[in-house]
Amino acid sequence: MSSTQILIAIAAYFAMLILISFLVGRKSDSATFFRGNRSSPWYIVAFGMIGASLSGVTFISVPGAVEEGAMNYFQVVLGYIVGYAVIGLVLLPLYYRMNLTSIYSYLNDRYGSAAQYTGSSFFLLSRIVGASFRLYLIAGVLQTFVFDSMDIEFWQTVTLTVVLIWLYTFKSGIKTIVWTDTLQTLFMLIAVGVAIYFVSDRLNLNGIGEITSFLSDSEFSQIFFWDDWKSGQHFMKQFIAGAFIAIVMTGLDQDMMQKNLTCRSLKDAQKNMFWFTIVLTFVNLLFLGLGVLLTEYAAITETGGFKDSLFPCIALQSNMGIGLGLVFILGLIAAAYSSADSALTSLTTSFSVDILNIEKNLSEKKQNITRKLIHVGFSVLLILVIVSFEYLIKDASVINKLFTFAGYTYGPLLGLFGFGILTKRKVHHLATPVIAITSPFIAYGISYFAQYVYEFEFGFFVLLLNGAITFLGLLVASFLGNDIHSSRPFPKP
Repeated sequence: MSSTQILIAIAAYFAMLILISFLVGRKSDSATFFRGNRSSPWYIVAFGMIGASLSGVTFISVPGAVEEGAMNYFQVVLGYIVGYAVIGLVLLPLYYRMNLTSIYSYLNDRYGSAAQYTGSSFFLLSRIVGASFRLYLIAGVLQTFVFDSMDIEFWQTVTLTVVLIWLYTFKSGIKTIVWTDTLQTLFMLIAVGVAIYFVSDRLNLNGIGEITSFLSDSEFSQIFFWDDWKSGQHFMKQFIAGAFIAIVMTGLDQDMMQKNLTCRSLKDAQKNMFWFTIVLTFVNLLFLGLGVLLTEYAAITETGGFKDSLFPCIALQSNMGIGLGLVFILGLIAAAYSSADSALTSLTTSFSVDILNIEKNLSEKKQNITRKLIHVGFSVLLILVIVSFEYLIKDASVINKLFTFAGYTYGPLLGLFGFGILTKRKVHHLATPVIAITSPFIAYGISYFAQYVYEFEFGFFVLLLNGAITFLGLLVASFLGNDIHSSRPFPKP
């Protein structure tokens, strides 16, 4: 597939996003940008969240990771189901009862303003790095297969990508994203379906029965790993970690919860989570199945790349034809925009509401001006971080790096929310930032010691370790003293 054909596909796709933004973005204000006027249909939110949850990491890294770890990632996905149940039954009722714009306002109510600043700051760090990881992956593929041949440098590719995202989100924010994510999810699912068809055809597999039989016979189709309890791939580690990853990276994440909070009612938001869970589990299984097919095809034909380059190489450089290349590019761009656009909006929302508190401190006119400046600022910051990754990331699958980093940044949020919901104990409001900042360093030390001395890998499980350290720190602090800032009415979960 030529660079010109790829650019035409990108331009046509982007034109559709601009059109959607124009149609839904009329008469927009800060309430529209932050909350979507609480008017989003739950089924539209549910379908769009699939694309945002999958992102470019799933689109490329999950199939690419099969060669090294088979289908062990599905152990994590099974854990997601438990995590999403907690979100629907515990967290969403709490958020709707408090009528939150930013979910970190809960921490202010429970502990005091220092906790809200701390929680929001951890989210900002997590989302900036997480969104940058995802966009780095996508920009790298576009650079390799499109822009290198046009003598366009990597930083220019990244800048163009972020500017396009800013262009269709700056006016209506989350309201636009709820609808554009629907389109992007559709293209992503079409891409994986077409890819399975093309690769199966080249492997002479006809029909679902033959494909299923081929997958079950493959050495790469193993899902459950029980043998080595010290390994990071052990079922219990990945299953439990998956549950907590879902809780923190969806339920305690302003990015994902901001979409849920645009639903018309708590009941609609819970229906959204229920159907989202079912579909997302099936879609992840499809991506892993695609990974097995791609890995087997690459081994038989001696084509394709390794890890994150496997899918792009087969789709764009093999003899599959223009059909697979076209849907791959559209799916890739959809994956990039569906996670990055909501990340940019949620970063703007959290900084505006949690750090600057513009809804209370500024008039509507000044709110709009401030919000737009913050939106531009985070766009520039994402560009700088992504470009820096070009010099920092040279090995391993991006999805593993993303979840490892999330274990250290989302862990304190897990501890803060968990302690607040599960106990009624009071904590000195200045203790929360000290404990939250200290816990990742303690968790890293324990993880490093366990691996170095006992060859025990925490893997994704470091998230739970980090959250537990934060929880215990808050428990100890609750016995040492409290003040007026921690004696506010406790909202029952």
